[in-house]
Amino acid sequence: MAYLLLDTREERYGMVKLTKSACCYCGVGCGLLIESEGDRIVGVRGDPEHPANHGRLCSKGASLHLTTGHEYRLLYPELRKTRGEGRQRVSWDTALDHAAERFAEIVRAHGPDSVAFYVSGQLLTEDYYVFNKLAKGLISTNNIDTNSRLCMSSAVAGYKQTLGADAPPCCYDDIGLSECLLIAGANPAIAHPIVFRRIEDAKAANPRLRIIVVDPRRSETAEMADLHLALKPGSDIALYNAMLHVLIAENRINRAYIDAHTEGFDELEKIVAAYPPDMAARMCALAEADIIEAARWFGSAAGALSLYCQGLNQSVHGTHNNAALIHLHLATGQIGKPGAGPFSLTGQPNAMGGREVGGLANLLSAHRDLANPTHREEVARFWGVPSVPEKPGKTAVELFAALKRGEIKAVWIACTNPAQSLPDQTDVRAALSAAEFVVLQEAYANTDTAAFADLMLPATTWGEKEGTVTNSERRITHIAAAIGAPGEARPDWAVAADFALRLGKRLENGRDATRLFPYATPESIFNEHRQLTRGRDLDITGLSYDLLDTIGPQQWPFRERQQRPALRLYEDGVFQTANGRARFVRVEHRGTAEEPGNAYPLSLISGRLRDQWHGMSRTGTVARLFNADDEPVVSMHVSDMRERGLRGGDLISVLSARGSIVARVKPSKGLLPGRAWMPMHWGTQFMSNPGVNALTNPAADPYSFQPELKHAAVTIEKANLPWQLVVLRKAGEGCATALSLLERARCVLPRFAYASIGLYGRGEPLVVFRAAAEDALSDERLREIDALFGLDDEAAAIVYFDNQRKISKRALAPDGRLIGVRLAGETLAQSWLKDVMADGTLDAAMIRWAMAPIGSPPSRLPERSRVVCKCADVTERQIRSEAEAGADLGRVQENLKCGTFCGSCVPEVKRLLTRAEPTGLAA
Repeated sequence: MAYLLLDTREERYGMVKLTKSACCYCGVGCGLLIESEGDRIVGVRGDPEHPANHGRLCSKGASLHLTTGHEYRLLYPELRKTRGEGRQRVSWDTALDHAAERFAEIVRAHGPDSVAFYVSGQLLTEDYYVFNKLAKGLISTNNIDTNSRLCMSSAVAGYKQTLGADAPPCCYDDIGLSECLLIAGANPAIAHPIVFRRIEDAKAANPRLRIIVVDPRRSETAEMADLHLALKPGSDIALYNAMLHVLIAENRINRAYIDAHTEGFDELEKIVAAYPPDMAARMCALAEADIIEAARWFGSAAGALSLYCQGLNQSVHGTHNNAALIHLHLATGQIGKPGAGPFSLTGQPNAMGGREVGGLANLLSAHRDLANPTHREEVARFWGVPSVPEKPGKTAVELFAALKRGEIKAVWIACTNPAQSLPDQTDVRAALSAAEFVVLQEAYANTDTAAFADLMLPATTWGEKEGTVTNSERRITHIAAAIGAPGEARPDWAVAADFALRLGKRLENGRDATRLFPYATPESIFNEHRQLTRGRDLDITGLSYDLLDTIGPQQWPFRERQQRPALRLYEDGVFQTANGRARFVRVEHRGTAEEPGNAYPLSLISGRLRDQWHGMSRTGTVARLFNADDEPVVSMHVSDMRERGLRGGDLISVLSARGSIVARVKPSKGLLPGRAWMPMHWGTQFMSNPGVNALTNPAADPYSFQPELKHAAVTIEKANLPWQLVVLRKAGEGCATALSLLERARCVLPRFAYASIGLYGRGEPLVVFRAAAEDALSDERLREIDALFGLDDEAAAIVYFDNQRKISKRALAPDGRLIGVRLAGETLAQSWLKDVMADGTLDAAMIRWAMAPIGSPPSRLPERSRVVCKCADVTERQIRSEAEAGADLGRVQENLKCGTFCGSCVPEVKRLLTRAEPTGLAA
C-alpha cells in the first residue's frame, strides 16, 4: 500500500498516510482513502479510482473519520461467571479458555447442535470463512447464520430458484445504459445514496429514461419517478404477474429467448392469465392504467433494469416477490446485456462475501448447497474432515427460538446486535436471558446485546482490519488496516481461529484443529477460500491480494489466466442450472403475514434514514448525523391522525400483537391512509423501548427463512403523557465529552414511559434528552436530572418556576453563553433553542428568551442557515462567507469540503458563489 504526501494538507498534518479501503456501511461498496497520522484516523475521502463510486461518498461515509474515537469501544475481554454479576476484565487466555471449556462441556453433554453462531454481513470475507469452518468443519454443526438472513436471503433464494445461482447479473454501469428503470421495494436515495447519484446522472444524460418506483410510500426516490406505484403492502406478486399478463397480451415478450433459454413459461403463462390488470389493480390498490403503463414502458425499452431491496425481501413471500420480478426480465429477454437485468441492492457492506463462503445455515462455501450430498462431500474433502453435517442449521429467527426453548444452550454472536435488529424483541431478549452462555464479539461495548453477554471479546473494526469485501455488483475490494488495533482488540478471524484451536483440544471428535486453522494472516485465508471456488460460478482463482492492489477491485468470476472480469452474467443465455436454462417459477399472490383488521387496523412499514446505520452503534456517535432526524418518529397520513385526535409532535402508543412502543408522530404526504412508517434504527441505547422491532413479525418466508420485518399490523392511539421534559446540553468542542455524557444519561431512559436521547449540531455538539410522563417529576427527581446533565451550578443558573402549572425551567449561562437548558412541564422553545445553541447564534442579551413559552424564535435572532452540503454539513452562510472573502470553487471545497463527497451539492455551491460579491477588504 502506497504512502503519499498530501500537498494541500502538509502544513496542517505534515506527512499523512493514505490507505485504500472501503466504506463499512451499505452494499454499494464505495472505495475510500483513509488519512491517518500514527494510530489516529484524521480524515476520509472517496477514492476516485474505485469503480463503485469514483470518489463520491454519502453523508455517512464522509463522516467515518468522526466515528473512530475510543469512547464506546470494547478494549479488553470481559467475563462474568455468574448471572447477575458485573463482568470483570480478564486476559485473552482466560477468556478463550473459558469459552472453549463451556462450549466443549455443552457439546459433550448435548451434542454439536446445542451450540450456535450468529455473525454479520459487516464481517470481512476472511472472518466469515473462519467462522463457517469453525462451525461446520470443527464442531460439526450447521447452526451458523447471519444478520444477512434479515436482509438478503430472499434475494439469494429468488436468484437460485430462477437463474440457478446467487449471482446478481448486472453492474452499476447498467444504470446509465438503461431506458427503463424499475425500482421496487428500495429507496436508494436514502439507503444507497451513491447508486442514487448514478440514477440522477442517468436521468440528466437521458431525459427519455423512464423511472418506475414501486413503494407503498412516496419515498425520496419516488419523488423523482415518472410513475410511482404506491401498491398495497404485500401485493408485489399480483403487480408483477399483472405486468407479465399485459406483456403477453400485447405481444411484448421475447418468445425466441423464452424458447431457447428458459423452462416453465407455459405453466406460468396459465397462472398470470388470472391476473388481468383490472383485477390486480383492486388487489394492489393501484390504478389499472398505471399497471398497464408500467408494463408497456418495461416491455418497449431497449434495456430494462430493475433495482430492488428490502421491500421485496423482508416478506413472508420474499423469494417469490423476487422471482416474479425476475420473470419480467426472462420473458422479455432483458438480461445479460447492457442496461438490463434484475439487480438486487445488497443491504450490508459484505453480505455478498458472507454468501460466497457459505455463511448461512443452509449454504456451504462457494455457493454450494448444504442439501446436496456431492457439495457436502466436496467441502469435507477439501477441509480434510470426515463429513459436513447433513442436518440443516437453525436460521436467524429459528436460532433464537431454539435458544429460548433450551434446545440451543450457547450462542456466539459476532459483529451484530440481535437485541435490536431481530423481529419480536420480547422473545429475542427472553432467548438471550435463557441461554446458558452468551459470547459477544464486538467492537462496541454498549450495544443492546451487550447487556446479555457473559463474555465480551474486543474486535477490531473499520480502519483497523485487513481483508476483502464484495459489493452488490460482485466486485471484490482488498482493504488494508490504516491504524493499529486499540487496547487488546483483535481481528475477528484471529479470535475465531484462536478459539478453534483451544476448542479442538477439548472436543475429542478426532478433528485436528491445528491443521484446520493454520492461518497466520488474512491473506492465507483468502487463498484457501479462492481454491474452494475453483470451477464454481464465482470462481476467483485468478485473484490475489497483489492483483487487487495492482489493478484495483474486480468482479467475479475471475478465473486463472482470465484477462478481464465479466461485467455482466448470462450474456450467452446459459444459466447456472442443470440444463443451463433459467426457470419460471409458480408464483401466486399472497398477502402479508398479518392483515390489518379491527384490532390492528394500520399497516406499519419500517425503513431506513439517510444518515443513520442499523442500530447506530457507529453513526450514533456523530452529532451532525442526527441533524436531519434527532428523535424516533412515526409518520402517518393526516386523515389517520385526525381520526385519532393527533397533531404533529404528539406522543403516540403503537401496539401490535407482540408489543408496544411510544414515539412521536408527524404527518406525511408520502403515505396513503391506513399506512404508517417508522425508521428501524432506534433501540434501547437511544430510547426507552426497543424500537420498531418490538412490534415486527417473526413470520418468515418458507424458502429463504427471511422474516417479514417490513410490515406489521398495528393500532395507534394518543399516549396519555401530558408532562414533558427536554434537556439541551452543550458538551464542548469535539465529541468525547458529549459521548461520555450521552452514555451516563442512558441510565434514566428506562425510568420514563417515553424517553429519547441523542446528539445534535456540528463542531460543538449538543446532547438532546426528551422524556414524558403522566405526572410531573418531583423536585428531587428534577435535581437528579440537573446534576446528571451538569446543570446544577446555582451561581450560573437562570431559573423559572410555576408550581401551579407544574412548570420548572433552568438555563445555565456562565459568562453570558448559554450552554444548557432544562425545560419541564412546558417545552415549546426546544425547537428553536436547539438550533441557536447548536449554531452559537444566541446573543447574551437574548438568553432570557430561553425561559419563554414560545415555539418560534424571537424576531431579533438571525435566521438559521440551511445546510447545502449534507455530506460535510456545510451551510449556506458558511459558503457565502467564503465567497465574500474572494474564494473560488476550488478554495471553498478545500476549506469547507463541500462538494467533495457525493458531489450533488456542487451546482448549488456554484450558484451561491456566482451570486455572492466579494467584500472590499477581500478585493
